[in-house]
Amino acid sequence: MFKKAGPGMLIAAAFVGPGTVTTCIRAGVDWQLGLLWALLLSVGATLILQEMAGRLGLSASGGIPGFIRTSISNHGIRVLLLGIVLSGIVIGNAAYEAGNISGAVLGFEALFGPKGSAFFPGLAGGLAFLLLWFGSYRNLERVFTTLVLVMSLSFLITAILTRPDPVEILKGLLVPGVSGENLLTIVALVGTTVVPYNLFLYTSLVGEKWGSIASIRPMRRDIVVSVLIGGLVSMAILITAAGSGTTAVASVMDLATSLEPIYGKAARYGIGIGLLAAGITSAITAPLAAAFVARQCFGWGPDRTDWKFRSVWIGVLLIGILTLNFEVRPLEVIYFAQVANGILLPVIGFILLWAVNRTSLMGVFKNTPIQNILALAVLLLVTGLGIWSIFKILI
Repeated sequence: MFKKAGPGMLIAAAFVGPGTVTTCIRAGVDWQLGLLWALLLSVGATLILQEMAGRLGLSASGGIPGFIRTSISNHGIRVLLLGIVLSGIVIGNAAYEAGNISGAVLGFEALFGPKGSAFFPGLAGGLAFLLLWFGSYRNLERVFTTLVLVMSLSFLITAILTRPDPVEILKGLLVPGVSGENLLTIVALVGTTVVPYNLFLYTSLVGEKWGSIASIRPMRRDIVVSVLIGGLVSMAILITAAGSGTTAVASVMDLATSLEPIYGKAARYGIGIGLLAAGITSAITAPLAAAFVARQCFGWGPDRTDWKFRSVWIGVLLIGILTLNFEVRPLEVIYFAQVANGILLPVIGFILLWAVNRTSLMGVFKNTPIQNILALAVLLLVTGLGIWSIFKILI
């Protein structure tokens, strides 16, 4: 497994973070199994967009920002698009990092108790720092594969122990339902699964892993397996929340408390381990993705030890740690960050679609008509959801 694992595991680890845990728990508590279809749709959308990002990464250096820099002749438009990308990903990831670290902190508290909780943010941030500073690309792959497997087992076992009704699961997967009340939750589920910065991260990592369009088959296998695992974990979290019997969740650990009648104190440890793994993986991938985007926007060299590259991910990590010193409600911040993700996604997605249709860039591996139809359908859907959610917020 370790020999075949690729950068797709980092993508799975990135979108199954504290934001996913929080959003899926809320969806399960508020709507039971009725929004499983939204997760299934999100997984399909992720596969379509990430496969395009993978092909772009194998075909061209510099990823999406590199394409913008070399393909758009108008200076004003080029600067505007790069500014949107840079601010949306780097600044956005810095904001999300506090939520990522807070997820790891909740995991530590579940496992070791509240004593010493003041040191947990520094411990989580320090662990992420060491993995980013000293971890080679191959070692990071192995770390992420291990953490994703631990996280998967934790949440899947928890979901099975709630004894969900298979018929209701199938109904939730296959019968969609959208209303004004559940719209923001649907947008949040899309935003936490189809993560915009993962598109940038994957275009960079496939180049480092394979570096040639000749490796398109292992790239596709890598992203399909990884995204399906991530989607299964997300569904397990929603199913667990739906079967917990709780009607309100003020904190993630409230879910563990509600599950204690099913299998005792092990509930706290099961969710704690999964949450710790989710927090640490996202606390690493968010700064790493921000650094890759900055490198692509400014055309820096490929050396990961370069001080400019390191300064970006160190800055994002520090902002996340320091933000936890302020009185914020991480659960609310994480949840609404996912809504913002769903709104930002169409901008990034349409740029990617434009890039993979350039024959001069992609050659014979440019999008086929069927791929264009599927991608356009995904982008129109997320755009419509984003516009609808803004309209509902304003009124």
